[in-house]
Amino acid sequence: MTVTIGSRVVGGGRPAYVIAEIGLNHNGDVELAKQLIDVAADAGADAVKFQKRTPEIATPEHMRDVPRETPWGTMTYFEYRKRVEFDRDQYIEISDHALLRGLEWFASPWDVPSVAFLEDLGVVAHKVASASLTDRELLQALRETGKPVILSTGMSTTEQIDAAIDVLGTDRLVLMHATSTYPMEPEEANLRMIPSLRDRYPGVPVGYSGHERGLQISIAAVALGAVAVERHITLDRTMWGSDHAASLEPAGFKNLVRDIRVIEAALGDGVKRVYPGELAPMAKLRRVPA
Repeated sequence: MTVTIGSRVVGGGRPAYVIAEIGLNHNGDVELAKQLIDVAADAGADAVKFQKRTPEIATPEHMRDVPRETPWGTMTYFEYRKRVEFDRDQYIEISDHALLRGLEWFASPWDVPSVAFLEDLGVVAHKVASASLTDRELLQALRETGKPVILSTGMSTTEQIDAAIDVLGTDRLVLMHATSTYPMEPEEANLRMIPSLRDRYPGVPVGYSGHERGLQISIAAVALGAVAVERHITLDRTMWGSDHAASLEPAGFKNLVRDIRVIEAALGDGVKRVYPGELAPMAKLRRVPA
């Protein structure tokens, strides 16, 4: 089965759909967001993704008044959440820049009003963050949009994934294997979940959303059949913010896209054949003809 996201087709032997997760790495700065969009486009990504919250709803009660040191001084976690959210005009500016650079864009809504906010902006798809997989009200709102949904499965049990898919349906669904550790160690990657998810949910395209350091695990995910790859990007891993350390810098992300395309070319079709490049070595080295 394939899922069409904007002008791209995901699954069915197509090239892996590469998503550059900007998330909150823009730190509330539109110009920084545009620079990150440029990084994604220059690397050859297919899409950029953001996160959209209504802070009054999406901020856990026990976290609201926790003090947080930020580049804008000490503030409560709730104040920080409000500070890094883009408004409608800012999103339109970002959207225009992404489209000019040939990228699809969408976001992870963390609450029902954010779904309506993104729908108003005409996103091509929605992403469900792993933390939201058990939010049935949000999932139902996403299903009702009729848009493709990309569902990350970190911090979730098989039973919880089953329940989420019961709500979302499988018509326009892309599953993403993920482990929600930031940054993730290789021992927690469990990449064999990619074929396991494919077996459990036949016909549903399965990709990989990674939070590891480096490139190897994401590349191995493609070798195991991941039809989409999502990675966080940043201009500098030492920047302030919770996700920068588990993100790829511009050169690393560009190398990731390059290596994914090399792996896809190398996988072939599984049909044994003698390649033209083998003919000269065969004539030289094979002593007993067939």
